[in-house]
Amino acid sequence: MMVAGIGSRRGVTVEDVLAAIETALEAHGLPMSALSALATAALKKDEEAIAAAGRKLNLPVIIVDDAALQAASPGTLTSSSLSRELAGAPSVSEASALAVAGKGATLLGPRTALGPVTCAIAISGDAP
Repeated sequence: MMVAGIGSRRGVTVEDVLAAIETALEAHGLPMSALSALATAALKKDEEAIAAAGRKLNLPVIIVDDAALQAASPGTLTSSSLSRELAGAPSVSEASALAVAGKGATLLGPRTALGPVTCAIAISGDAP
């Protein structure tokens, strides 16, 4: 399973979200079709642009609860004081991706920041 974790400022556009996902995948030489799901923190559950990106890509958007986000935090590679303050995790995008990709998941690299959106790609041990 390959998951794109999404973090964002409030009020981003679907184009912002899609561009960040595409940029993160390109950084690892991966096509959009490699993704199994999008993930984000519970504090982003009402961010319409993230839901719209999932619909546009025909991928589920999985909302990660605070406990799962914090449990995945030790595996993150970057840290944002704002993310720690608002979500209790060093990186919403990285922790969300790791939480959804499952036990033993790893990040392909640090999150990619593109304007108001961050995206991190995590892969589970069973990904092709």
